[in-house]
Amino acid sequence: MPRMSKKRKQGWALFLNERNRITYNELCRKCQNDCKQSFRVLVIECPKFLRKERKRKNEA
Repeated sequence: MPRMSKKRKQGWALFLNERNRITYNELCRKCQNDCKQSFRVLVIECPKFLRKERKRKNEA
């Protein structure tokens, strides 16, 4: 696997894990949309995720 250049590494710094691999949030891994978020993010702002949350709140 080729190494990342210094410039690319700086651009992806939020997404890189301790092994310098790009890692996404668990909810974004299987998502087909290209709005992927970092595994470090706590607050998710995803239209697909918000729709599921609204359905859960309405059922309760």
